[in-house]
Amino acid sequence: MSEVLIIAEAGVNHNGDLETAKALVREAKRAGADIVKFQTAKLDSLVAACAPMAAYQKENTGVSQSQKEMLSRLLLDFEDFLTLADYCKEVGITFLSTPFDLESIEFLAPLQEIWKVPSGEITNYPYLTAIAKTHRRVILSTGMSEPREIEAALRVLKENGAGEITLLHCTTEYPAPIEEVNLRVIPAFREAFGCPVGYSDHTQGIEISLAAVALGATVIEKHFTLDRNMPGPDHKASLEPDELCALVSGVRKVALALGDGVKRVTPSERKNRAVARKSIVAKKAIRKGEPFSTDNLTTKRPGTGLDPMRWNEILGKTAPRDFAEDELIEL
Repeated sequence: MSEVLIIAEAGVNHNGDLETAKALVREAKRAGADIVKFQTAKLDSLVAACAPMAAYQKENTGVSQSQKEMLSRLLLDFEDFLTLADYCKEVGITFLSTPFDLESIEFLAPLQEIWKVPSGEITNYPYLTAIAKTHRRVILSTGMSEPREIEAALRVLKENGAGEITLLHCTTEYPAPIEEVNLRVIPAFREAFGCPVGYSDHTQGIEISLAAVALGATVIEKHFTLDRNMPGPDHKASLEPDELCALVSGVRKVALALGDGVKRVTPSERKNRAVARKSIVAKKAIRKGEPFSTDNLTTKRPGTGLDPMRWNEILGKTAPRDFAEDELIEL
């Protein structure tokens, strides 16, 4: 069976409210996700005052302001993440948060065993080095990047001691246009970089994630929210709780259906072979000693008699006894 790690991306969809973040933890657990993921940052270390909002952020929020102004209402305090990490243990789901600065890396290090590097940090050398020096597993998103940039990031991570690295194919737009998804990158990355490959899904709906699993994605990351109508930049491109449940269920089914790639008769099929296959039977009454021919033989169900693949072997032989019409032929 193919195992797929499902990351329910809460991100900043808590809108800076700890109780909303806890509700997101509960919904991720209810859906059956493996990990619930947040985003941790020190505002002054993350963004300069002059940084503008992305076009999708303006469209999804209906306002135009600086990134710093927008994020000031969306980030939780370090103390809140200590509470969330404990709450995840209580609920029974793995806590994860993506750091966006060096101070956040240092803070989160005791709280989690793996790192999720967002697409925007793939060219941030000091950041990648700090992540790698913890010697932990890294899940690296590749949105907005070119192959040479991915190669460079992998080199920095490996040279500085990172553990296993999983690449996430990603289209960094919210929501991502279907025609720009390019899921065939998943097997191409696996061949080119020789590491596990997953998919960070910013499309609407769950179908593209399921297709990614069918193409071999080992990780699925998907934004979710309590309500798509909540204010904030990411809600409109996020799943609601029942949709997250459907995603997890679908991913589990597709992963199970992938199997091991070895064609064999399954236990459930075996009992149906005799019913569905055919045998060589008498097309009409045949007398003992009469030669078998295309005039007096045919193939019909059930498949408990002579295999029709022996057809040419049987033609020309003589009937060892009388056969009634539809009777299974014996030699």
